[in-house]
Amino acid sequence: MDGPPDQRTAHVSRPQYASDARAATMEFLEELRPAVSAHTADSLLLLVSELVANALRHGGGITALRLSAGHDTLDIGVEDPSSMLPQIRPPDLTGRTGGFGWPMIQQLADAVAAHPVEGGGKEIRVSLSR
Repeated sequence: MDGPPDQRTAHVSRPQYASDARAATMEFLEELRPAVSAHTADSLLLLVSELVANALRHGGGITALRLSAGHDTLDIGVEDPSSMLPQIRPPDLTGRTGGFGWPMIQQLADAVAAHPVEGGGKEIRVSLSR
C-alpha cells in the first residue's frame, strides 16, 4: 500500500541551472504518495525545465522554485526578478531564437498564470492534473 494521498506536499528551492531544477523535481516526485504516473512525471519535468530555462534566459535568474502537490493537482511556481510578463512570439524554425516554450507550457498545463511579486519581479504559476 502506498499510504494516504498527500494533503499538501511542498518543496522550495533556488536552482541556479535547469539541471538543478530537474534534480529538485525528481526528489519532489520521489516523495509523493501515491506516486504519479510516468506520463505525469515527464510532463512535470518538462514544465519545470521550460519554466526555469525561460526564467534564466529572459527573467534574469530564479529567485524561487516552488513545487507542491495536493490530492488532485501538482503546482509549480517559478519566480524571477523581471517584471516583464511572458509573451508569445513566432517560433524560429531555424532553432536559434526559440519561440516554442511558452505555447508548449500553455498546452501541457491545466492552468497557467503570471503575477507580480511583492518587492519586484514575477511568479509564473502552473497547475497540472495529478
